[in-house]
Amino acid sequence: MTYSYTQISQYLTCPRRYRHRYLDGWKEKDTRAAMLFGRAFERALGAVFRREDPGAVLFAEWSACQSEGLNYSSGDSWDRMLQQGIMLLTRFCQDSRVRITQPQRNLQIKFSRPVGDKNDFVAYIDAIGKLDGKRCLLEWKTSSSRYPEEPEGLLSLDPQLVCYSWMTGIAEVTQVVFVRKRLVEVQYLRTTITDEQREEFGSLVEGTIRRIESADFLPHSGIRFPQNPCSSCP
Repeated sequence: MTYSYTQISQYLTCPRRYRHRYLDGWKEKDTRAAMLFGRAFERALGAVFRREDPGAVLFAEWSACQSEGLNYSSGDSWDRMLQQGIMLLTRFCQDSRVRITQPQRNLQIKFSRPVGDKNDFVAYIDAIGKLDGKRCLLEWKTSSSRYPEEPEGLLSLDPQLVCYSWMTGIAEVTQVVFVRKRLVEVQYLRTTITDEQREEFGSLVEGTIRRIESADFLPHSGIRFPQNPCSSCP
């Protein structure tokens, strides 16, 4: 069977939810505007490195979502998010800090590795390139607020970045955050993932897969203020 970071993460959050999604086949259609905008924006970023028109790509991709009954966060609208996206692309190009050679090869890269005797783990990496001349793994993020930069070392605790480093063997990781706000901002957040972290993540994956294959799908109740994952679970 093939596993991914999303599957492992969902199982660790709530085994019962994993069963409903991946074994029972239940999936809710995602109409969150921020999520769909992020996907459209990532395609526009690819156009930057392929020397295409990123604004035209963003408009086309975002227009395809316009009729899907999107749920917008407070203060957002289709037009406002498009405008923010264009400004962010402009700022990113002006910064000119990220370089990706051979974009057809180094954007949206699929990595796969065996786990145990009969399973595979796959991951899709946003990009491998250079930030300020230093080679690193790159992850794109869009957000309506800035990501925290302190305390030092905080970013290295991000399990998804640890997963990507484990898959690629690349220790240097950069998260490029495109902040949608009145005055747009692009954050370039760097971290280094250690060998020990990669080994621990590999052990976590193997242990989680064993629990999945043993049909251990007990629910994790999550009603405790102020966070209530059960109340928002489809």
